[in-house]
Amino acid sequence: MIRRFCLAFVFFIVAGFNIYAQSSIAKTYHIGIFAPLYLDSVFSKDGNFLYKQNMPKFIMPGVDFVQGAEIALDSMNISEAMLSATIYDCKSTTEPVSSLIKNKKLDNLDLIIGSVKDAEYKQLAAFALHRNIPFISATYPNDGGVTGNPFLVILNSTLKSHCEAIYSYLVQNHGTDKIFLCRKKGAQEDKVANYFKQINEQDGKPLLNIQTLMYDSTVNSDVLKKKLDSNRQSVIIGASLDEKFATSIVYACNDLHAQDYPITLIGMPNWDAFKELMDKDELADFPVYYTTPYFNNKSDEYSKLVINGYAHRYKGKPTDMSFKGFESVYLFAKLLLLYPNDILSHLNDKTYKVFSDYNFRPVILKKENSIPDYFENKHVYFIKILNGVASKAW
Repeated sequence: MIRRFCLAFVFFIVAGFNIYAQSSIAKTYHIGIFAPLYLDSVFSKDGNFLYKQNMPKFIMPGVDFVQGAEIALDSMNISEAMLSATIYDCKSTTEPVSSLIKNKKLDNLDLIIGSVKDAEYKQLAAFALHRNIPFISATYPNDGGVTGNPFLVILNSTLKSHCEAIYSYLVQNHGTDKIFLCRKKGAQEDKVANYFKQINEQDGKPLLNIQTLMYDSTVNSDVLKKKLDSNRQSVIIGASLDEKFATSIVYACNDLHAQDYPITLIGMPNWDAFKELMDKDELADFPVYYTTPYFNNKSDEYSKLVINGYAHRYKGKPTDMSFKGFESVYLFAKLLLLYPNDILSHLNDKTYKVFSDYNFRPVILKKENSIPDYFENKHVYFIKILNGVASKAW
């Protein structure tokens, strides 16, 4: 669905958003920006908004991403080219991605930027491969089962890459310390454990002595204490994406930290969303680390541009999704204009760096393959939460 609408603090264009250069003979480059806006679910057929009070929460991540994207488009200074960006609702029921592809409505695109997952992710990846154009997956931390597609670019590093980054840190800084992988039963936990096992045993035998501690649903400090040595540094890998279990690990480690057990706790990339970890009273002076591909202290000029632009347009404060929408569109639109015929060979160009550092590398899942299965950002930050404040640690 392509539609315009304005609601209180929200205004975004789901139609052509065009930025024109001064030259009348400039080439026009077309960008498709895809996000889950669910317009068919929040508007009636005659265009009336179906929710009487607040915006429904389920549409806000897509809305925030699009709002950041529009601020990026509006802030670009472009010369000797024209840029035409169209925003698509990837959850439209009247014009889904499959229909747009089938009816050739995306055939003029030179670049796809998407905050998408599941079916739409695979459809856009397949279309990008067929048309030989880059598909920038801005927020989905997964390859979605896509292989053999050198036109897919993953910004939000996969779980495997996070495990690789944690392991590299352990080798460099904790090779002789006691290392424990703390987990519960579950498919995601199996995946994390297998990643560490594969990385640690690349030569057939383990390089680091990583002991696995299996628990049911929570971790008790008294039980964990039996595995630790108060006279020796211990590293706990919180190998679970489950919030309840992760929180129990944090509080167990905090209790032991108060008893002078030297502990370094490293969690998974989704721990940044666990509100209890920001409790500066309950977790006073106990640091918790996690990994993320995005880092923005919101003090740079681009951040100020987003914050001020958002306040002016929408009378509010931008979310992290707004910053991600801004960054992905600004960076890759600029790279498209700079390298229109070979953007994939210049993914690591720092000319238009916005917030985060990226390190894109080709991923080849099978050694016998000659082409990348996709490109992935392998740069991962270590973030420390201490006394309710998150800061860059490594």
